[in-house]
Amino acid sequence: MNDPAGPAHPYGRDAAHDPYVRVRGAREHNLRSVDVDLPRDALVVFTGVSGSGKSSLAFGTVYAEAQRRYFESVAPYARRLIHQVGAPKVGEISGLPPAVALEQRRSAPTSRSSVGTVTTLSNSLRMLFSRAGDYPDGAPRLDSDAFSPNTAAGACPECHGLGRVHRVTEDSLVPDPDLSIREGAVAAWPGAWQGKNLRDILAALGHDIDRPWRELPKADRDWILFTDEQPVVTVHPVRDAGRIHRPYQGTYMSARRYVLHTFADSKSSTLRTRVQRYLVSGACPACRGRRLRPEALDVTFAGRDIAEAAALPLSALGDLLRPAADGADESPAALLAADLVARVEVLTELGLGYLSTDRPTPTLSAGELQRLRLATQLRSGLFGVVYVLDEPSAGLHPADSAALLTVLDRLKAAGNSLFVVEHHLDVVRRADWIVDVGPYAGEHGGQVLYSGPVAGLADVAESATRRFVFPDPGAPAAEPARRTPSGTVRLHGVTRHNLRDLDCDIPLGVFTAVTGVSGSGKSTLISQVLADAVAEHLGGDGADAADTGDEPAAGADGPYEVRAKGLEAVDRLVRVDQKPIGRTPRSNLATYTGLFDAVRKVFAATDEARARGYTAGRFSFNVAAGRCETCQGEGFVAVALLFLPGTYAPCTACHGARYNPETLEITYRGATIADVLGMTVDAAAGFLADVPAALRGLATLRDVGLGYLRLGQPATELSGGEAQRIKLAAELQRTHRGHTLYVLDEPTTGLHPADTELLLRQLHGLVDAGNSVVVVEHDMAVVAGADRVIDMGPGGGAAGGRVVAAGTPEEVARAEGSLTARYLRAALSGTGTNG
Repeated sequence: MNDPAGPAHPYGRDAAHDPYVRVRGAREHNLRSVDVDLPRDALVVFTGVSGSGKSSLAFGTVYAEAQRRYFESVAPYARRLIHQVGAPKVGEISGLPPAVALEQRRSAPTSRSSVGTVTTLSNSLRMLFSRAGDYPDGAPRLDSDAFSPNTAAGACPECHGLGRVHRVTEDSLVPDPDLSIREGAVAAWPGAWQGKNLRDILAALGHDIDRPWRELPKADRDWILFTDEQPVVTVHPVRDAGRIHRPYQGTYMSARRYVLHTFADSKSSTLRTRVQRYLVSGACPACRGRRLRPEALDVTFAGRDIAEAAALPLSALGDLLRPAADGADESPAALLAADLVARVEVLTELGLGYLSTDRPTPTLSAGELQRLRLATQLRSGLFGVVYVLDEPSAGLHPADSAALLTVLDRLKAAGNSLFVVEHHLDVVRRADWIVDVGPYAGEHGGQVLYSGPVAGLADVAESATRRFVFPDPGAPAAEPARRTPSGTVRLHGVTRHNLRDLDCDIPLGVFTAVTGVSGSGKSTLISQVLADAVAEHLGGDGADAADTGDEPAAGADGPYEVRAKGLEAVDRLVRVDQKPIGRTPRSNLATYTGLFDAVRKVFAATDEARARGYTAGRFSFNVAAGRCETCQGEGFVAVALLFLPGTYAPCTACHGARYNPETLEITYRGATIADVLGMTVDAAAGFLADVPAALRGLATLRDVGLGYLRLGQPATELSGGEAQRIKLAAELQRTHRGHTLYVLDEPTTGLHPADTELLLRQLHGLVDAGNSVVVVEHDMAVVAGADRVIDMGPGGGAAGGRVVAAGTPEEVARAEGSLTARYLRAALSGTGTNG
């Protein structure tokens, strides 16, 4: 590692001001007592394979220490109100300014959070309409809150500011009117006992539950489905012969009441998803989907009401406001419009001009969210700050990367330091300084292999990053053999988001990459329309373990129709995304992949366990018989320190083992169940080599580059890229027959190029086995190796939504009007970068 104190160092040393952040003895996670010097007022990039320790150094150490020092200056009472990450494991850090972290985290899934609320554009826009809007004659001036659908003063009273209402109809509640009530005509009712209870109550009320639904009088049908009455009757149930049937008092609930109550109040996402099928969603009839009260919508600016202005793409919003912003006066309209235009221009510069301020944040990618926050910071005017960024290039098309670099340069020019965890080679090459961590992942990483100017990395032989930053110009580019499609799924008349009456052919039996700038419609076409069409064709069979099964937003984009042909060639659908594999520490690598079942059976089969009558359930830390009751199987206990940040300490009873002493007395080959959970995948592969049920799963985890993870690694500690590869590994270890369609949305996000190679090897192996793989992707190296490419665009938002080019990578690289073509040509020629 270079010595920054040397006279030849480009940033030098000043006796009055040390220009370095100096880290000594960093031991967070897998860091091995790392010492490193990071120049201030520079773009410093942290590189290394996934799990090498780069995020532990940048976020877990540098940012965590900066935050801890800031909290030292905050009043003790206020500290209790702010989330604190706790003190990092580090000997000393000197020269550390205040820090701001911009991480790849997703916002809470609420439809009330939007682009406007994240960027605070909505506040300024509401103020503009309040102070400078055109009011109807005689109308009183409204406060800015009256223009917000999230306040009582502004929200439409009919839809409570949501813009949509959910209702039920006879057709939605009773899809098959030829059935009788006993046969399940009211499909919206719950199953099992509760559904039979409602049918028995109807019988007790005198309704004919054995007559086909369509033959019942309309008045009876309407009452059964829609009444708000809840009569209580005595029910004499008819059940299996030989059982005692006692009468009981039953309360009736109409199908509408049950569906709406469950959808609004149930904490079970499974139940909400089920009843959602029986809801008909539509625009609110009172506000016509605009979410506001009439008096707010009567106010206009430049001829548009605030709902219309919020629905405009940011680029169009800037054009609408620019005439007022260019005014020579200092009126409220000119001042507010100028501020809005300036902030919109930054967002447009970052390639986000296709977004509208009313776009809900749950529909945004993690990369889009981070760039929104980055733009907000650029307008904040801070200087002397360390910005710690987590892959700001995530989700960016190569055409947008130049704009990102310009914004990073502006933040640096304003007197700030940029510490960026990054895999994008364009960003890496533009850095002033590179910190390469490795050489490998987990316990085989945690060392700083190189810290210095980028050019010096070329001499570090053990670096996994070196060969990608400095490719061998003499190495001939491999000519991939393009596969021939075995079939086609034809999508006709697709209309959703910015896709308007689109026709598109998706080849089967090959590896297909879908490209295009941010907002061009890639994810809508593949992750939503294609995947939903296949899932509907399969009747729900496509909902695989690799799919997180998140509840869709009811009516998020209104009704849409897709006509698809060729679906009969697909037998299964697997969606693999980067969402967490679990939300609590009880969910971990071993439990998600099913490895833990095999491990517990091994311990239950030992002579000692059988002698004691221990079953496999005894070796679960979620079962009372086997777990430590002091910590309830968590392995740690929370410690509240009142005016200091709360912390966690190992359980004093089990010392972090999670099990009670009796369970830990059972050993297999000298190791307890807790010892096995503490092993890495690599170590466990050797230890469990004679356990076929575990070996296959361990092998697939190693194949996707996750050998460094511990079997008991909590889901909360896993990155999005790790979670995605765990899902893929869980799928790979299964044996399936038939043709499977794998849909992946930006699978290389968060992956080092070396990890991308491992992932692609597995994905291409799936195609070689007779399946189809479709990926939404920005990495041109991945696209160049695909069999077929579908390029969306040409721009984002309203300027996108069309298929610009489709064919082999070579054919798309020659396409006129494609923003992707020139970057793909460079990748195919071997002169391109990561994008």
